[in-house]
Amino acid sequence: MVRIGNIELPSFPLLLAPMEDVSDPPFRIVCKENGADLMYTEFISSEGLIRDAIKSRKKLDIFEEERPVGIQIFGGDEEAMGLSSQIVSTVNPDLVDINFGCPVKKVACRGAGAGVLKDIDLMVRLTKAVVNGTTKPVTVKTRLGWDENSINIEEVAERLQDVGIAALAIHGRTRSQMYKGEADWTKIAAVKNNPRIQIPIFGNGDIDSPQKALEYKNRYGVDGIMIGRAAIGYPWIFREVKHYLQTGNELAAPTLEERVYVCKKHLRESVSWKGLVVGVNEMRRHYTNYLKGLPNIKEFRNRLVTLKEVAEIEAVLDELYQYYQGFMFEKQAIELINYHEKCPVD
Repeated sequence: MVRIGNIELPSFPLLLAPMEDVSDPPFRIVCKENGADLMYTEFISSEGLIRDAIKSRKKLDIFEEERPVGIQIFGGDEEAMGLSSQIVSTVNPDLVDINFGCPVKKVACRGAGAGVLKDIDLMVRLTKAVVNGTTKPVTVKTRLGWDENSINIEEVAERLQDVGIAALAIHGRTRSQMYKGEADWTKIAAVKNNPRIQIPIFGNGDIDSPQKALEYKNRYGVDGIMIGRAAIGYPWIFREVKHYLQTGNELAAPTLEERVYVCKKHLRESVSWKGLVVGVNEMRRHYTNYLKGLPNIKEFRNRLVTLKEVAEIEAVLDELYQYYQGFMFEKQAIELINYHEKCPVD
């Protein structure tokens, strides 16, 4: 069992990474149903919360069926971070998470997200302000450093633990790398193996298969892993990883029926939470991944991203299901005929 403050998680938990414009309640719900143990909201601007910005407030929505869930905030001002942690606590998340890892220019170059990696003293003060502003466990997600010449993650881990964080998730790249190159988990392992570190350490970066999850678990000794991009349009990654860790066997891929069902559920949840127009429009980014690997899918996908009504979209998904069911049956029949034609007659 892994503990984050008063939160009890399974041994070697799987975390859904916070991803801007992705990790909303509809997406979190389908990931939860498929095995994610702990999830986070999209990151929320501390300044936006204080200004009562509608978009920032909307991101505070959490639902009982997705617990445990953490609300993630970012910012570069101590007072704003402290106040925002108080605001966040009013909606009763299971924990408050601080984003010190976002590499995008509009965040990092304004002294927030990964931009704080340039100033560890500031990082410590911001973290302390959040810890002091809430009674919830506080966690942090960060990167190895700003660039290869300033990798400081071991010092960061020690100092943030000293001011009261309950867990640390580390993306194995620097800010300069963005999402390019291979994540360096040896630096994450160095933090985990530091005798001073007593809090759970979660690794993040490049986990895209059950085999890699097991390999990294055994090689680097982290307390759990955080999965991000591999879960977009494929929430089954969590159940597949869990099954492989427990049995050493690969779980069968989701059937076409499952893929269509979850896609529909995600769509309905999106519309329910965001309203028809926004819910339909923002769902469009997910279809490619839900339908990945299906031959000649372009025509169906092009229709899905132009329709505006839920019933119309679901009708296309039903048509798609019927088409590929027939396609697969026909393909299997042809393969069977070819097989018998090649076999000698008894």
